[in-house]
Amino acid sequence: MQIQNTSKKYKSYSHMIYSCQYHVIFCTKYRRAALEEHIEKRLKQLISEKQEEYGYTVLDMEVMPDHVHLLLDVNPKKGVVTIVNMIKGYTSNRLRKEYPTLKSRLPTLWTHSKFISSVGSVTLEVVKKYIEEQKKV
Repeated sequence: MQIQNTSKKYKSYSHMIYSCQYHVIFCTKYRRAALEEHIEKRLKQLISEKQEEYGYTVLDMEVMPDHVHLLLDVNPKKGVVTIVNMIKGYTSNRLRKEYPTLKSRLPTLWTHSKFISSVGSVTLEVVKKYIEEQKKV
């Protein structure tokens, strides 16, 4: 799912200029395949709607049945770990309210762990292609 043009541009915010992109992966509890198609669509909406408030931009996103790939441009003032934790907390809370079956299947929606890698040793396009190809594997 292409969200935005990913040509590398610097952003400015409160006396700083930055370019901070990260590949983020987080999984459902016990790697259960809980993210069915209707939940996937809602999850993408929830992640997209908090971009401005939380200080990130979604460059690319793919939801698999048991994990989520995000390519984020992050405002460094908040920090990537804080932002990912806010995304996980918000989406877990909302999805578990909207889809009660998630509560009965899992004690919590997400694991505590996450994978975060800065994008720099490879190009954004390589990571983006990797994320987009996930459903084809």
